[in-house]
Order: sequence, then structure tokens, then C-alpha cells
Amino acid sequence: MTESKKLVVLITCGFNDERASVAWSVANSGINTGLEVTVFLAASGVDWVRKGAAEVAQLNPLDPPLSEMIDNFLASGGKILVCPPCARVRGYRDEDLLPDASVTGSPAMHELIKQGAATLCF
Repeated sequence: MTESKKLVVLITCGFNDERASVAWSVANSGINTGLEVTVFLAASGVDWVRKGAAEVAQLNPLDPPLSEMIDNFLASGGKILVCPPCARVRGYRDEDLLPDASVTGSPAMHELIKQGAATLCF
């Protein structure tokens, strides 16, 4: 049996940084090439999973809308982890976030790295 290859994409930039759309594009591409992809959101990156927020963001006019990229990522089996202190400092509660976003600490990301996941940071 072949073990799936893993990728962790750490996104720390929010609505004011075009690297965020690059990160979501890379995450989607990873899934499309057969990788098991997990996005870990920290700092202002947690804004991407606040309900309704991504629907109004369009960082790169040549990319699909960010909400579409996030929806495609989740529909394709991607996982989203959210840094608890980063969400709390912004006043976000679980009910403020997309239902598929899991508020969990960095040990969950570290476990994936221990399992051999490659990591990319944006």
C-alpha cells in the first residue's frame, strides 16, 4: 500500500497581501496532484475562514475569487486548521468561522510534519 504524501501550507497573511491567494492556489494545486493538504492559518491568515470574509476579497484579478478557492479546497478533501490564540485575539469564536475550519493548536501541524509532510509558508 502506498502512503499518501502530505503538504502543510502555513498562511499568515490576510486580506492585504497577495501572497494569500498564491497560498490558496498552491494548496489547491497540491490536492489536484494527489497530495494530502492541510492549511494552517495563523496571524491575520485566520481572517480567511471568518464567515463571509473571503467572499469580498479578491487579491489578484487573474485568480479565481478567494471564496471559490477555499470552497474548492474543502470540497476536494483539504483540511483547515486555525491557530486558537490568533482567532481569540480577533474576537472570533467557533461559530464565527466556516464549519470546516478546525480551531486547534500547532501540535496538530507538528504531527503532520513528524509524519513527513512538506511545509510551505506564506
